[in-house]
Amino acid sequence: MKALEHAFPPSIDVACTRLILGSMPSVKSLAEQQYYAHPRNVFWDIMGELLGFERALTPYEQRLEILRRHGIALWDSLAGCIRKGSLDSNIKNAVPNDFKQLLTDFPGIRYIYFNGGSAYNFFDKYCPDDYKNRVVIKVLPSTSPANAVLN
Repeated sequence: MKALEHAFPPSIDVACTRLILGSMPSVKSLAEQQYYAHPRNVFWDIMGELLGFERALTPYEQRLEILRRHGIALWDSLAGCIRKGSLDSNIKNAVPNDFKQLLTDFPGIRYIYFNGGSAYNFFDKYCPDDYKNRVVIKVLPSTSPANAVLN
């Protein structure tokens, strides 16, 4: 049986008011230990266009810092899972992240944006309702290379 894959810790600080959640890092992201590392994932291209940086010219840690400086945190709906490949549809044995703890530790989070429907579906399944009712929730199209709408 395949081993449980583990996601990353959140990229967040107390000034963050917005949280972008993916579902689970891709195989490429896990190998690189970076959010949205696949070269065809357009997440960093979109963020760069909005916040004024170029993905190829801006080191990963600096990109995270730019997001945090603009009040944007990153995390995933899942802390871990078993999955063959990178498709969300292949996720088995999902382990949710602790949103109750995160939203307690970072009470400034007022908006949660989901990078695709799967990220929202996992959050919706596992997050306590009292916390879901405290934030504005918006599901966005996935930036994944598997989402042909953006590529």
